[in-house]
Amino acid sequence: MTPAVSQVLADLAGRVARNAAPNIPVAERAGELGLSALLLALAAEMWDGAAEILVLENAELRVLLAKGAAVWRDDSRRRWLEALAGGRDESLRLSALQGANNELKVALIALHAQLEGQDDPESRRLESEVWRALAAASARRRLSGSPV
Repeated sequence: MTPAVSQVLADLAGRVARNAAPNIPVAERAGELGLSALLLALAAEMWDGAAEILVLENAELRVLLAKGAAVWRDDSRRRWLEALAGGRDESLRLSALQGANNELKVALIALHAQLEGQDDPESRRLESEVWRALAAASARRRLSGSPV
């Protein structure tokens, strides 16, 4: 699980406060400062694109859920997918976008499990779309210094 930028920043605040103490050994302080600098750089990179990533991903997930509703055999689950697919991001606050993203991913997991149990061509095509969306989401979150 990737920590949220806010969690990283909170951790860094604690590190800075601890390292302000005069009794911290110089080598330990240097290591902590180096790690803090790296984390700040990564947080800045993720923070800059976080809203765009979540807005794009939420829209993509809603399209997949709408398609999934068309192949889901259970009426209550179909209505659930349709309701989520028909939603929209009301706020650009990262916490709101991430909350919607989490909810959409829960539905995507349920849809994916359902698709794996169906053997018709439409379900197979949609399952491939789900895999492509997951790969694209992973690629969007790749950091600039990532070796993979």
